[in-house]
Amino acid sequence: MEQRRRQIWRERTKWTVYIMVLVTFWSRASGQLRYSIPEEVEEGTAVGNIAKDLGFDKATLTERGYRIVYGTTEPPFRVSQDDGILYVNRKIDREEVCDRSKVCLIDLKAVLENPLEVHYIAVEILDVNDHAPSFPENKKILEIFESALPGARFQLQAARDADSGSLSVQQYKLSLNEHFRLEVKDRGEDRKTPSLILQKSLDRESAKTHTLLLTATDGGKPPLSGNMTLIVDVSDVNDNPPVFTQDSYTVQLKENSPLGTTVIQVNATDLDESSNGEVVYSFGNDVDAQTSARFDLNSLTGVITVAGAIDFEACGRYEIDIKASDKAVATLSTDKSVIIHIVDVNDNAPEIEVTSFSRALPEDSKPGTTVALISVRDSDSGLNGKVMCYINQDLPFMLIPSLQNNMYSLVTKLLLNREQQSQYNVTIVGKDAGEPSLSSEKTIQIVVSDVNDNSPVFSQNPYIFYISENNVPGACILSVRARDEDEGSNALISYNILRSRGREHSFISSLNVNSESGDILALKSFDFETLKTFQFQVVASDSGTPSLSSNVTVNVFILDQNDNAPVILYPVSSNGSAEGVEEIPRNVNAGHLVTKVRAYDADIGYNGWLLFSLQEVTDHSLFGLDRYTGRIRTLRSFTETDEAEHKLVILVKDNGNVSLSATATVMVKVVEPKEAFAASDVKSATKDDEDSNVTFYLMITLGSVSTLFLISIIVLIAMQCSKSTEYTSKYLQETNYDGTLCHSIQYRSGEKRYMLVGPRMSIGSTIVPGSHANTLMLPDRRTPGEV
Repeated sequence: MEQRRRQIWRERTKWTVYIMVLVTFWSRASGQLRYSIPEEVEEGTAVGNIAKDLGFDKATLTERGYRIVYGTTEPPFRVSQDDGILYVNRKIDREEVCDRSKVCLIDLKAVLENPLEVHYIAVEILDVNDHAPSFPENKKILEIFESALPGARFQLQAARDADSGSLSVQQYKLSLNEHFRLEVKDRGEDRKTPSLILQKSLDRESAKTHTLLLTATDGGKPPLSGNMTLIVDVSDVNDNPPVFTQDSYTVQLKENSPLGTTVIQVNATDLDESSNGEVVYSFGNDVDAQTSARFDLNSLTGVITVAGAIDFEACGRYEIDIKASDKAVATLSTDKSVIIHIVDVNDNAPEIEVTSFSRALPEDSKPGTTVALISVRDSDSGLNGKVMCYINQDLPFMLIPSLQNNMYSLVTKLLLNREQQSQYNVTIVGKDAGEPSLSSEKTIQIVVSDVNDNSPVFSQNPYIFYISENNVPGACILSVRARDEDEGSNALISYNILRSRGREHSFISSLNVNSESGDILALKSFDFETLKTFQFQVVASDSGTPSLSSNVTVNVFILDQNDNAPVILYPVSSNGSAEGVEEIPRNVNAGHLVTKVRAYDADIGYNGWLLFSLQEVTDHSLFGLDRYTGRIRTLRSFTETDEAEHKLVILVKDNGNVSLSATATVMVKVVEPKEAFAASDVKSATKDDEDSNVTFYLMITLGSVSTLFLISIIVLIAMQCSKSTEYTSKYLQETNYDGTLCHSIQYRSGEKRYMLVGPRMSIGSTIVPGSHANTLMLPDRRTPGEV
C-alpha cells in the first residue's frame, strides 16, 4: 500500500512539475535571479530563461562564452548556449543537498566574458512529500507498574520523516483505549516527541498486557503515515522514580575540545531503597546516532564527556535527553534535557576561489580592466568568518570589493608593457579577523599578450659605408639591421629601399635589398671617377596590424682603385700616338729645356701620382728627365761627335699597388743655329696649334673635375649639416703645377680624418694601416670644443 501511494505521487509529480517552475523574484538591487523548482524533477527540466531575464540575445551568449560556475563539483544545472535556458543537469534530492533546512538554496554564478560580467542565481529546491514517517522500531514493549499513578508520563521514540517543514511529521494518533492518552511535545526544527500519559490506574489482575497502535502522520497532500505497535506490560510496585537535582542543564563547550573533556555532570536521586533506589543514567530514546557518537555518558556518575570531533560548523547546538532509571524490577525513570552550546573558535582558514579569463591580457588594456573575479569563504562565524583580501606585491593590479559580500574584482591599475614584463604571478592573500588570525593564499598567472606598439630600430643611424669601385655586379656590398621589441608577427621585419624621383634615382635603381636579411646588392659596378658618394634611405617595416616602420639614411663613399692608366697629353702626333719631334740648336748649353712631357691620370691619391722615367735613350750622358715634372733637359753641351738625332722613350707610370703606365716617344734633332732659327718660325706656328689643342684638352679635363668637385662639396655640406659625420671636399692646387693633374678629397668619420691625395703629400701625413694605398689619415688639429 505504501509503495502504491509513492508511485501515485511520482506520477502526479511528473505531470505537474512543468507548471511548477516559477521565477519567484528578480532583485535589481542585489543583481540576483531567483528561481524555484521541486526536488526529484527529471534531468533536462527547464528552470528559467536566464538570457531573457538578463536581457541578452543568443548571439551575445555565444560571443561572450556564457557559462555556469559552481565550485569544484559537477553543477546540478547547465545553461544552453543556444537559447540561454537553465536546465536541470541531474536529479536533485533536497534531503541530500540541504538535509532538514527550512529553505534550500543552490547558489550559482553565471559568467560572461569580454568584458567579465557575473550574475548571481539562486535556485530554491522545493520539498515534495516523497518520504513517509517511520519509527525506529515497529514494536515497542513498555513495562509499567500497576502502582503507577494517573498522569505518569512515558516518553516514546519519535517518528522520523526525511522531508522538512509542513511535509515532516505533523501529528501523532493513539488507538482508542481507556487507560492511556497521547501527549506531543513540540521541540521546534520539525521535532515532535510523543509521550504516553497514564490517565487511568492499571490493574494487573484485570489485564497484564495492553496493546496500542501509535500512528505518525505528515502534512502532505495526501498525507503519508507510519505506525508502531506499543505493548504495555503491567508490573508490580516500584512507586518512586528518580528525580534530577536541577530543573535544566545548559553548558558551553568549545569546538575542537580534546577527547575525554568533561562537558557536564547530571545528578538524580530516588527515594526508594535497595535496588529500587539505585540510579543509572542513559541517553534518551530520542538521541540520534550522530549525537551519541560525539558524547559519552557515564551510567553510574552521570558525567558527559567528549567522545568525537566537535565542529561548530557542523552543528552549533546539541540537546541531549538523559534518562535516569532505578534498578527495580519494574524500572522507574525520569528524562531531562541537557543543552550544549558549541563555542566557535577560529579553526578554518579562508578559501579563495578564482574565476579568470582563459586567454592572455593585451598589454594595451586600460587601467581598470577586469582581469579576474575573486570570491572568498570562511566557514567560521562572527569575526572569525570576516575575511579581508589584498595583494602583498607591488604589481600593476589591485583588488576592488564588490557589492556582493566576500567578492572582489582583480583589475589593472597601471598601463602594462609586455616588453618590460610579459607575465605576472599575482598572489592574493585572504586573512580573517579571528584571534589568532588565519590566512590563505592563491596565486594566479596573468600572461600579457603583445600588441604592435614598437617600431623597428636600426642598429646605427645613419649608416656609413666605404666600398671600392669596380665591385662585382649582383654581389652584396653592405647590410643594414633593425630589431623590433615586439614578438611574433609584430617583430617580423622586412626591408625595402625608399625610391625617389630625383637626380639620385638613377643609381638608387641599381640597388636592391633582401627584404628578409637587409643585405643590399649592387646590380652594377660603381666608378669612382663618375660617382664618389651617394646616399639613400632604407625602410624597415614590421608585420603587425597596423604595420609600423622606421627609416635610416645610408651614406656610401666610393673608394678609388687604380683602374685608369696615365694618358699622355703631350707630345701627341697628328694620328693620336704619343710621339713628337723636337729640334734644338747644337750650341745650347747644359740645362737647356728640350721639352716637357705632360700626362694625366683620372685616379686620385697614389693611384693618380705620376712619375716619369727614361725607358730608352741613345745617349744617357746627353739628356736628363725630371721624374716628377716630366721636363727633359740637356746634361751637357753638344759636341761635333754627337749624333744629329736622338730617340727618347719616356715611361709614365702611377703609384698604385699594381702600377699602370704609358710611354711617349720624343725624337730630338740637333740642327745648326741658322737652321734652327729658320725652322723656329714654322715650328712656332705648329707649336701654337699644338699648344692650343693641349689647352683645349686641359680646359675640358679641369672643367669636368671642377664639376665633380662642386657636386661633392654640395653633397658633403648637406650631410655635414644634418648628420654627426662631417666631411669636406676640395681640390689641392699646387703652386708650381707642371702639367700633371693632381687632386684630393678630405672626409671625416668619427674620430678619424681621411684624405685622398694626389702627387704631393703633406710631410705630417701618415698612412692608415690596412687601408687602400691612396688613403691617408691626417692628425686632427681642431680644438677639443670644436665639432
